[in-house]
Amino acid sequence: MIGRSRRSRLTAVRPLSRRGSRDQRERPADRQRRPHSRRPHPLGVQSLATQVFLLQAIVVILVVIAASVALVLQARNDSLDDAENRSLAAAETFAHAPGTAPALKSPNPSAILQPAADEAQRGAGVDFISVLSLDGVRYTDPEAPLVGERVEGDISRAVAGEAFTETFEGAPREAVRAVVPVTDADRRVVGLVTAGMQVASIGELLDWQMPVMLASVAGALALATGGAALVSRRLRRQTHGLGPAEMTRMYEHHDAVLHAVREGVLIVGGDGRLVLANDEARRLLDLPPDAERKPVSEMNLGAGMTQLLVSGEEVSDQVFLSGDRLLAVNTRPTAPYGGVPGVVASLRDTTELRALSGRAEIARERLTLLYEAGMRIGTTLNVQRTAEELAEVAVPRFAEFTTVELLDHVLRGEEPNSAATEMRRTALHGIRDDPPLQPVGDVIRFVIPATPMATAMNSGRAVLARDLTTLQGWRSQDQEGAHQALEYGIRSLITVPLQARGVVLGMANFWRTEVQPRFDEDDASFAEELAARAAVAIDNARRFTREHAMAVTLQRSLLPRDLPQQDALEVAWRYLPAQAGVGGDWFDVIPLPGFRVALVVGDVVGHGMYAAATMGRLRTAVLNFSSLDLPPADLLAHLDDLVIRIDADQTAEDHERAPVTGATCLYAVYDSVSGRCTLAHAGHPPPALVDPVSGVTYPEMPVSPPLGIGGHPFEEIEVDLAEGSRLVLFTDGLIEDRRRDIDEGFERLRAAIAPPGLTPEETCLAVTNAMPPSQSSDDIALLVARTRLLPAENVAVWDVPFDVAEVSRVRAEATRRLVDWGLEESSFVTELVLSELLTNALRYGTEPVRARLLNGRTLVCEVSDGSSTSPHLRRAATTDEGGRGLFLVAQFSQRWGTRYVTGGKVIWAELAPEGELAEESAMMMFDDELAW
Repeated sequence: MIGRSRRSRLTAVRPLSRRGSRDQRERPADRQRRPHSRRPHPLGVQSLATQVFLLQAIVVILVVIAASVALVLQARNDSLDDAENRSLAAAETFAHAPGTAPALKSPNPSAILQPAADEAQRGAGVDFISVLSLDGVRYTDPEAPLVGERVEGDISRAVAGEAFTETFEGAPREAVRAVVPVTDADRRVVGLVTAGMQVASIGELLDWQMPVMLASVAGALALATGGAALVSRRLRRQTHGLGPAEMTRMYEHHDAVLHAVREGVLIVGGDGRLVLANDEARRLLDLPPDAERKPVSEMNLGAGMTQLLVSGEEVSDQVFLSGDRLLAVNTRPTAPYGGVPGVVASLRDTTELRALSGRAEIARERLTLLYEAGMRIGTTLNVQRTAEELAEVAVPRFAEFTTVELLDHVLRGEEPNSAATEMRRTALHGIRDDPPLQPVGDVIRFVIPATPMATAMNSGRAVLARDLTTLQGWRSQDQEGAHQALEYGIRSLITVPLQARGVVLGMANFWRTEVQPRFDEDDASFAEELAARAAVAIDNARRFTREHAMAVTLQRSLLPRDLPQQDALEVAWRYLPAQAGVGGDWFDVIPLPGFRVALVVGDVVGHGMYAAATMGRLRTAVLNFSSLDLPPADLLAHLDDLVIRIDADQTAEDHERAPVTGATCLYAVYDSVSGRCTLAHAGHPPPALVDPVSGVTYPEMPVSPPLGIGGHPFEEIEVDLAEGSRLVLFTDGLIEDRRRDIDEGFERLRAAIAPPGLTPEETCLAVTNAMPPSQSSDDIALLVARTRLLPAENVAVWDVPFDVAEVSRVRAEATRRLVDWGLEESSFVTELVLSELLTNALRYGTEPVRARLLNGRTLVCEVSDGSSTSPHLRRAATTDEGGRGLFLVAQFSQRWGTRYVTGGKVIWAELAPEGELAEESAMMMFDDELAW
């Protein structure tokens, strides 16, 4: 340590503790050793504090004088600026006054303007306001003799229309004045106004301010002098009134301390020669007695230290080897501190401290690495990526190469098999890309018990292979691979089992080459801790993989795998699962009788297996409700009751995992005969309609709550669609994004589907390209349908009077229409079904009665009446005279049923266009005829 020590300070001060007895207490020996201590100072000042005070006082006086001059000059400049601004404001105000310009054009401007100028002068606080003609003749002036005289100075700029200020020197007075042009309504200059303040007036203002400034200067001087006196007093107290001689004596004590400290000190001059070396530096560096004034390059200090001392570079705690010692060297330049130019170096023997601090540094680095491992391992719930993160964390700060092997069961998300003897390499990371280790994907087998891997897996503890060259078991398992690894330079290995919940999931291997120190027992303990943390993350990822796979399997089994065949719509779809997990979005295309198709899109709140299971229940319910041919609003009402019952059936534990089963749904029914689409929704975004002519629109649908709320009616709307129109149904994951407003999502969807002529498949592709789900937290269901119309010539309609005799007429006309369609083979079955349906409607129904034949993929026969009574199929006894009509209809048609419409019901039957009859149906018809 360089500086004044506590001991040297007390030694120097003790004789001076009392000034009155200083001479009496000083010993004769001290006086003989320091004869210069009583030498008087050339200026007669004995105290160092007094010298400092005088110097401070001189500096303070000079600074105060300079500040005073600056204040005076600044005050004068401020006064001139204020005078210019006040003069310019007064001149502009008078020049722009409403009556100034007209007065200048009058026959006698002076008579009109002189009173106004005097009043304006008094109000503005200036010394004069004068009105001038364009040639500089005064119309008004505070001094009457000057009226009619020409002003001095250049006023051409004002005549040209520019207002300016200046400091005028000349008759009749020196002043700061402003000259402003007066313009008429046509913006022409008709005169000038000058206003100003005399320099003498400004000087009077400055003279008034001078006493205040001088008083401030005096106060500042007094404060500065007092502060210097306080500093000098403090310095006198610290130095105890020591003079230069006493300070010299103190430096002598410092010299003694310099050689007594246990820290080497060197001072090297700017010429590279040693100026000073204390005793500790001579001991640490083995310097000869005559080392001072010799070049340091001749002292065998080592190339590194010699270069440092000669260059003058500033370093802190740089370590150099000197013999068997590790020296920590600090260098600083001496120039800022006086003395000869050069460098001062301090040396400390850190040999033992370096060993202790090295171990502490390694421990700190290991703790830091474990902390980083906790942050970096397990960022994703992917098993393979978690293994890769373990390998990346360990390289290069712990190992040069890291490999991770996992059981195949773990990679698939299954429970690990503890009896397995082989694993699959999942991760490989190192400082180079060409290690002679088996690549990712290879199967690693543990067939020889003596290998470190097999030993670690059996014992459940880390195994240290400090020197692989002597490990015969490892070499015998794969002699060629072991030879390549040793040729590459790999020398040391730690293998650690990855265990979670007491079960081995895999193995982590850490490798070092001959370049790095070999692993030791401390490294093995650290590897176990690192592997334990990674194993927990891998097990979490494995369990998530298993649950995710189960949920995905469930969801895929519940979603439609293929769309049913139908002629009313051309349909394409996309399902984009959420990245966070399985969602509850679904869609469906349901063919309905009468060449109608139902389109369904729904969304269950939440993610995971519970949402997927709920989605499957709702989709099944929609399929069942649609088979009843319910209107969209009625179907949503039944679905709402189902969701309420699902919520009511939840237990307390279910509510903790999935508090509320919320869902939205959009249900649309398209009729290809009329081209009409009926829609209803429950809290779902409206569909997009793409008309070939009018473009993209979003129909305004009635506000409806989501499913499960209850107590609110659902309403439906009807939309007429032209042939070739596209109906785009979607879930909210397509348009909602945390980074943008939902309206922006609607507009982006509009732009994607707007191009005309796109097929449904092209529309889906355009939407997914234009609106890619970036890190989507919600799944997306997209359903695009392009409408088709059943040709009018394929539709036959008859209004049937309420008379059973009309059945034969309608049957004959239906037969002729079938002949026109080329379906003569279907005439027998069609006549039979049509006769039975019409007879039932006329006997048991009410007016109006209508019959309709539709020719498409199938032949549909429909009979409607005004009654809401639904017929029921039953088997007639052999003794019954009737009751076989619907039974025959059911036997000879592919499907039949009843749907309710406004004002009645429709009984329909789908027939095969070819008119074939199943053998069982023909035999049953023959038996029934015998029974009749």
